Amino acid sequence: MDLQSIKQRFEIVGNSPLLNIALETAVKVAATDITVLINGESGVGKEAFSKIIHSLSPRKHGPFIAVNCGAIPEGTIDSELFGHEKGSFTGAHDTRKGYFETVNGGTIFLDEVGELPLDTQARLLRVLETGEFIKVGSSKVQKTDVRVVAATNRDLLERAQAEKFREDLYYRLSTVPIRVPALRERKEDVYLLFRKFATVYSEKYHTEPIELSAEAQHFIENYRWPGNVRQLKNMVEQISVLEGDNRALEAADIARYFPDEKSNLPALAGREDQNFSERDIFYKVLFDLRQDVSDLKKVVLKMIENNESTNDFIHDNQELLKQVLDYDENGVATPSASPYLVRPAAPSVRHQEEEDNHEVFVEAIETVEDENLSLEDKEKEMIRKALVKHRGRRKKAAAELGISERTLYRKIKQYELEEL
Repeated sequence: MDLQSIKQRFEIVGNSPLLNIALETAVKVAATDITVLINGESGVGKEAFSKIIHSLSPRKHGPFIAVNCGAIPEGTIDSELFGHEKGSFTGAHDTRKGYFETVNGGTIFLDEVGELPLDTQARLLRVLETGEFIKVGSSKVQKTDVRVVAATNRDLLERAQAEKFREDLYYRLSTVPIRVPALRERKEDVYLLFRKFATVYSEKYHTEPIELSAEAQHFIENYRWPGNVRQLKNMVEQISVLEGDNRALEAADIARYFPDEKSNLPALAGREDQNFSERDIFYKVLFDLRQDVSDLKKVVLKMIENNESTNDFIHDNQELLKQVLDYDENGVATPSASPYLVRPAAPSVRHQEEEDNHEVFVEAIETVEDENLSLEDKEKEMIRKALVKHRGRRKKAAAELGISERTLYRKIKQYELEEL
């Protein structure tokens, strides 16, 4: 089967070289039983590749199941994958078959495999090496014949170095790696995908397809697309619903559906490929600032306990104070460029130095503490807005927030947002 036929069969749109290489690799490996690891950012369509591999393999008539490892709570993941015996834990009222038993003879797709707990990783490694597994609460070894296709948006080798992923499991999973390119690496495919989704939603909502001017087309082709194909698809659906009779859009019309990219926050040089959002940078700045203030409070308390003068304190803690305060040539605290601290101007009278410096230290601590106390409220509000926007669909909300579904579930419970 040629590549074009495969694209038509599985509704793959695009002709970029990187996409074609990934498809060719998937077709070649499909006829074998080799374990495959699909790498790619969230939203690039990794599951579609797993279905291609299964459908073109000798196991195509066997079962196929996709498991999102990041969406299953850590306490139940072993039961989901390997099954459990009756009474093996609280709530285990009956014996249950796991996916590796029910999919015997077929293919199991483990999405977000990097989120698996270390104990579960050890069980998975045994299945891959020997085809054996043991149910939770059982001592009986069972055999299974399952092909594993895994996917991740994480750097598993980096996680292995941080002791969060087994290095031996990584090498066992990545017998054949397939890298699915991000949408920003497929600029020539962006408009093709836009037209496809526009046609789909015009039929769904009984409207005319959206058309773009040359400037609008250039705009979407040069956008960075942090949410990849998923983000593009959702945006086209929004436009199809909200634009009404306006079906010919200019760049200004399209720009209204994108997040405002202008920000005064610092950029992380050289890290563009890791898809840092402005929200990530904002939180990093605040959390680093909170740590600095915490350290500052400790040394202030130490100064008070030792009855140390403020000037001695400044001299001994220059490096720490530079994190949160600026000084003039006389060593007097002055307003910083930081947007999080508001301080009075430096005193003009030299003998007031000690008293004013002390007041600035106190105000700096109180100001940043107030800012930090609101971080939890901001996070709660962002999660609430994402859930409302996606009408309670947690998978989509998690993707937009840039966190795993497991993390989102935990936050929902923490902030009592279950009703959304």
